[in-house]
Amino acid sequence: MIEKEESIISEEEAAQYDRQIRLWGLDAQKRLRGSRVLLVGLRGLGAEVAKNLILAGVKGLTLLDHEQVTEESCRAQFLIPVTAQGQNRAQASLERAQYLNPMVEVKADTDRVETKPDKFFLQFEAVCLTGCSRDLMVRVDQLCAQHNIKVFCGDVFGYHGYMFSDLGQEHNYVEEKPKVVKPKTDESNDGPEAKKPKVDPNETTMIKKTASFCSLKVALEVDWTNEKAKSSLKRTPVDYFLLHELLLCLLWFPALLHHSPCGSHSLCVPRFSPTVLLKFRTDKGRDPHPESFEADATLLRQIRDDVLEAMGLSSELLPHDFVSYCFSEMAPVCAVVGGVLGQEVVKALSQRDAPHKNFFFFDGMKGSGVVDYFGPK
Repeated sequence: MIEKEESIISEEEAAQYDRQIRLWGLDAQKRLRGSRVLLVGLRGLGAEVAKNLILAGVKGLTLLDHEQVTEESCRAQFLIPVTAQGQNRAQASLERAQYLNPMVEVKADTDRVETKPDKFFLQFEAVCLTGCSRDLMVRVDQLCAQHNIKVFCGDVFGYHGYMFSDLGQEHNYVEEKPKVVKPKTDESNDGPEAKKPKVDPNETTMIKKTASFCSLKVALEVDWTNEKAKSSLKRTPVDYFLLHELLLCLLWFPALLHHSPCGSHSLCVPRFSPTVLLKFRTDKGRDPHPESFEADATLLRQIRDDVLEAMGLSSELLPHDFVSYCFSEMAPVCAVVGGVLGQEVVKALSQRDAPHKNFFFFDGMKGSGVVDYFGPK
């Protein structure tokens, strides 16, 4: 539950959050001020999300990451000083994160998230997981759903990124709409004359709405082999699946459609497949690294051949140069995905404006993003 706050904010807070209060209102800011958020993963994407939440004015933010700072960590992660190599990433990010907004209580936790007991997650109003495994995300999502805790997931691989949100079975929010002015009826010899309602652009009203979300596990169990799913896939641009596969393959999505390049009735596998990346992470215990590009690229291509053969697909579906798009985190991609992810956390906690439901995918090669829903209709 969001902590109950005093009905009057301080002058210091009013000055700090003046523009935000003007944008989304005092009630929304109070809800943010009463919310504690857990952020797992302090790479480039995590830094962007942390910045956005701290500046928005949540009550508290816990940064959780057990990894150590490396040279690569500093390339897309602006909260870590270049002199902090060898330190814990969460601890190294703490000083700059706190400096962004002294009114927010920022903490660093250096434990592995996998070792945290269930009760640890229950102290937060929202949990944001970045760079985590499928099993961990499903576990935390299912746990938080039982306690009405908002869950967000996200990741960035090279030029591509995604985010997912589960706000529960019943998420209430308000949306600002132009006010509809009912016309007055004019009396005439023929009786009252009906007039159409007019929209006054200078006046707005707040509309209460409710949205229902499904769990991550359910979202990943959509049966793409049925005719209804196939018909929806036909209307979706092939480029979209470059983004779609980024999540579905990464999380070991069980039901992928495939076809020859000339087919027209099923899903085309894109040129970028994080199934390969996930297997690389499992086999090597790390992600592909630029300093070992040649060796890692060779291994990635071998994994590509093995994985696609096991799926009954031709290795030609992933061209030889696919490895060029999946090394490291791209700072601009982190900024875009982190901006959207942070915005969605703020919207959910403040209960202001319609949330994205339930996936956002970004393609840095084309500079475009898409929001789509996967789960029970």
